[in-house]
Amino acid sequence: MDCPSEESLIRMKLDTIEGIKMLEFNIPDRKLIVIHDGNLAEIENAINNLKLGDKLISSEKVEGVKIQEDKNQSKLLWTVLIINFAFFSIEIITGWFSKSMGLVADSLDMLADSIVYGLSLFAVGKTAVSKKKVASLAGYFQILLAVIGFIEVIRRFFGSEALPNFSTMILVSIFALVANALCLLLLQKSKSNHEAHMKASMIFTSNDIIINLGVIVAGLCVMLLNSGIPDLIIGSIVFILVIKGALKILQLGK
Repeated sequence: MDCPSEESLIRMKLDTIEGIKMLEFNIPDRKLIVIHDGNLAEIENAINNLKLGDKLISSEKVEGVKIQEDKNQSKLLWTVLIINFAFFSIEIITGWFSKSMGLVADSLDMLADSIVYGLSLFAVGKTAVSKKKVASLAGYFQILLAVIGFIEVIRRFFGSEALPNFSTMILVSIFALVANALCLLLLQKSKSNHEAHMKASMIFTSNDIIINLGVIVAGLCVMLLNSGIPDLIIGSIVFILVIKGALKILQLGK
């Protein structure tokens, strides 16, 4: 290995092989450690087919490495799950009482993320195929929530709703922005961030940060224009981003 592109190539090649638990790359020294309980010959053949000038240095039995990696991954996912579910609760309550469609939409997105992280916890220690199935399930769930959200936006547009409380929209979204930025930082630092279910989590969290900024801008527009239309617009944009993210997740699950 002599560049990150070769690392990505190897990951994609080995991701289809059952029994691989962890890949640890050392690009400067051109070394790769594969933790697995599968067929060594199959792994060697897969890497050799890439024509990267590979050579087996050694093969030995190890214990406890994968277990520790799974524990670290589970701890991380529990952390981001708790953060997201907490802000789902905060935003659904404040969004309801402040009459803000933007906060309600963001709360549903937080709920979806919480379920995604729960599904990812289920995937820890599972095979690559299982992790991709989890990613696909998460994507379909996001699309379902987006459809429900669009229906609510249409109902509010044609109904007579009170003007949203812009100060609540802005304040709550600022706190949610900080929380999502923390979650994304934790996920990016994870050694397992290349796996399908972890990539799904990072895509969701990245979308959340954009959404938080959008709700803050919508709150300012509600204040300046004295209209609830900006709140409905951001609600619609939220669900478009949700669908866009879901489609990316479905690609990871293929």
